[in-house]
Amino acid sequence: MANEKHALIIGASRGLGLGLAQRLRTEGWQVTATVRGNPPAQLEEAQIQVEPLEMNDLASQDTLAKALAGQVFDIVFINAGVMGPTGSLDAVTPEAFSSLFTTNVLSPVRLAKRLVSNLRPGTGVLAFMSSTLGTVTSPDAVEAPLYKASKAALNSMVNTFAIQLPEPRPAVLCMHPGWVKTDMGGPQADIDVATSAEGMVRQLQAYAGRAGLHFINYKGETMPW
Repeated sequence: MANEKHALIIGASRGLGLGLAQRLRTEGWQVTATVRGNPPAQLEEAQIQVEPLEMNDLASQDTLAKALAGQVFDIVFINAGVMGPTGSLDAVTPEAFSSLFTTNVLSPVRLAKRLVSNLRPGTGVLAFMSSTLGTVTSPDAVEAPLYKASKAALNSMVNTFAIQLPEPRPAVLCMHPGWVKTDMGGPQADIDVATSAEGMVRQLQAYAGRAGLHFINYKGETMPW
């Protein structure tokens, strides 16, 4: 259908990425989702197109970009992130540090550069999964300083990326999904995946056509940088 909306969700094997893909499909969107390894049955059941992707592999990113060449997306949501090392900083190896920042900071922006041309002109929305912990003055999660630093670095890198895009620029979102009951958020978190996904989808649609960079949460509230 000519008016059918199309979304690309990067990292939909589980958790928030899977929840976003399912929510959008429920609302009638055509959805393409990337996964590592075998896709979950929920994606096939929802008739969601699946593409393989290893986020930290540039050749895999190039292969995805080639597979999606010519396709137009109303939403591209880059959902990638790992908790990384916690606890004593003295115990963190250079390899673990590099892996964390490659996954949470470098790879999302590298991939965005390959996919931004697939956004629908004028109304396309490019979103990155950020966190309120990316706010430099956040007093929370002192046990995970490297994760916090990686989200602050992501916000900074997205800012640099966004201001270099040619006019007319798309809406670019750094999105805080809330504290969500996932493998990363833990069972004590405030909200479930369905609540977060529903809220994020509302914001993704509300920001269509609102050019520029925005740091918001799933309720649409502006977050401090």
